[in-house]
Amino acid sequence: MRAYCCVALAYVALKIQKSAAQFVQAALHEIDVLSSLADGVDMDSKCVVHLIDHFKHTGPNGQHLCMVLEFLGDSLLRLIKYNRYKGLPLDKVREICKCILIGLDYLHREHGIIHSDLKPENVLLVSTIDPAKDPVRSGLTPILERPEGNINGGGVTSLIEKKLKRRARRAVAKISGRSSPIGGIEAPKSDRNLDGIDVRCKVVDFGNACWADKQFAEEIQTRQYRAPEVILQAGYSFAVDMWSFACIAFELATGDMLFTPKVGQGFSEDEDHLALMMELLGKMPRKVATSGAKSKDFFDRHGDLKRIRRLKFWPLSKLLIDRYKFSERDACEFSEFLLPLLDFAPEKRPTAQQCLQLPWLQGIESTPNEMRNESSVEKVGVGMSNLQIKVGK
Repeated sequence: MRAYCCVALAYVALKIQKSAAQFVQAALHEIDVLSSLADGVDMDSKCVVHLIDHFKHTGPNGQHLCMVLEFLGDSLLRLIKYNRYKGLPLDKVREICKCILIGLDYLHREHGIIHSDLKPENVLLVSTIDPAKDPVRSGLTPILERPEGNINGGGVTSLIEKKLKRRARRAVAKISGRSSPIGGIEAPKSDRNLDGIDVRCKVVDFGNACWADKQFAEEIQTRQYRAPEVILQAGYSFAVDMWSFACIAFELATGDMLFTPKVGQGFSEDEDHLALMMELLGKMPRKVATSGAKSKDFFDRHGDLKRIRRLKFWPLSKLLIDRYKFSERDACEFSEFLLPLLDFAPEKRPTAQQCLQLPWLQGIESTPNEMRNESSVEKVGVGMSNLQIKVGK
């Protein structure tokens, strides 16, 4: 009598890291972080990507570390692009924010982990925007698309770079040779119907994550989502992720990045970034401004910027009403949600756990407890036709 073993197949994502030593170390670190997050926990309720397995593959360029991850959908960056850089409906923004905060709360409070590179590219929907590209919903082989990241050079994605250059060319408001606080493009007139899109999501890409008590780098975070304490090199902790989260929430609601600094005549990108923050949030408290190893590069002893003296202040609620045509009520409520997260003093920013209790998020029914069951697999039979492949940076 013959015995047959039946293996259930499932779609997975395969992340293949480059073979150079520094990339191998980065992959080992990411595997370590993801393994600790998945240790004996139902990951479907945590809004964090699930590492299923990992292995080594030897190719013509050396040995590659490969991570088998749950199959997820498009990034928030693709969603923003799909919506033609218009703001998403606020109910959708709330759903997304709730998922991200659940993920951050799990990282921060339960594991002491700082993501340190939170941005729209690093949050994936549980499904694809286009149902035809979701193999579970469509029954078709998944359509592989080039990742948003620049797989050859790393760094800020080419899509972001193009958008920033486009914004810079179109900026018309100038103060002392600088752009206006929020460099934006007038929103397209046509709307996309987002009603059928499942916006539940998970936090991904832990290659730059660190434990709060075991940090590896002073300069973290992608430029546009970087917290002031990182620019000033004043030390950092979980609050840097909360700053990045606020930047993402604004971008989802408006279609524009909150801060798009650039180098100018006589000032650096860092100083422009700090100036943009103050134009939106008010003058940085002197104690904060002078607290970092690089503070003297930007601020005088009074806590004023050395090279950018004339600031154009534009409060967040007014910005939302004037530029993005929010109603007064929506602008007020959204500002009340965001502004504490953008406090210059990191210790004053609310935690992810505290944010989940804020009024703006109440009444949101979408929770991660019913994330796709297809992602929960113990052993996976993998064929090349059912892989979603991400090549390591």
